[in-house]
Amino acid sequence: MTSTAERTRVGKYDLGKTLGEGTFAKVKVAKHLDTGALVAIKILDKEKILKHRMVEQIKREISTMKLVKHPYVVQLLEVMASRTKIYIVLEYVTGGELFNKIAKQGRLSETEARKYFHQLIDAVDYCHSRQVFHRDLKPENLLLDAEGNLKISDFGLSALPQQFREDGLLHTTCGTPNYVAPEVIMDKGYSGATADMWSCGVILYVLMAGYLPFEEPTILALYKKIYRAQFSWPSWFSSGARKLISRILDPNPRTRITAAQIHENDWFKKGYNPAKFDREANVSLDDLDSIFNESTEHMIIEKKETKPVAMNAFELISLSQGLNLSSLFETKEGISA
Repeated sequence: MTSTAERTRVGKYDLGKTLGEGTFAKVKVAKHLDTGALVAIKILDKEKILKHRMVEQIKREISTMKLVKHPYVVQLLEVMASRTKIYIVLEYVTGGELFNKIAKQGRLSETEARKYFHQLIDAVDYCHSRQVFHRDLKPENLLLDAEGNLKISDFGLSALPQQFREDGLLHTTCGTPNYVAPEVIMDKGYSGATADMWSCGVILYVLMAGYLPFEEPTILALYKKIYRAQFSWPSWFSSGARKLISRILDPNPRTRITAAQIHENDWFKKGYNPAKFDREANVSLDDLDSIFNESTEHMIIEKKETKPVAMNAFELISLSQGLNLSSLFETKEGISA
């Protein structure tokens, strides 16, 4: 089947269907002209970013994704810029959100929940080893690839070492209320690692229960329950799962279980296969300044072409409905440490 269509070409990519659109960005599926591989391209408007003073935030988000090259994290492939746009080329993840899987089928079996928890802890522990703290871990930010493996996305609220204050702690109250750690609510400073670990505990509970451990009609009532770690156990939780979750949802960050201790937990170790990848991969952040530079030396050109095209797999995917990658394109405004 052939048709005549207007194609937009950016660098070595053909842009396809818009997957989602936010205030400051849109995400399109795209095809690499040489390899035919599909990617997701996050397109940011330079003028809007400058107007809202978001340059450092965008640089931080790009830096974060470059630093965490892990099998269970959505991969940043490259960054390009034109006079008016920034193009962030990302791995194309087709399995949807873990949240939608739970919403559709309800709670997961303990075995399946443990598999996702293995992958989550693997990725989060690696992020922390690179001094990257996500700060908004929740099932909506956990995507699934075609093989059903976890992919952490949306590092828009993440923190890097330069955001720590003199006391060595973070001080921005951020994240999603139902998943946020008690010490973040208290606004007295917190460790990004222990706060992320709390969120992982809430996620494990949700995977196994099918609902949240902390849920109240008002924020004040919700925060009281979180502060006291006040929740109930579903009857089907095994004793091993209960013991582990109890140690993760410890309201005292000083005694809360660490990632290293989780790896030694008997319930966690069952069926665990650590991810295999190059942990020492070199990362270059040299191109971060160039994307906002007025020099035309490294700029790419966005051009439109009208030509007959064959209706192939790329076209069919571009026309498909219901693919939600909103977590890739919503950029948070006004976040600081």
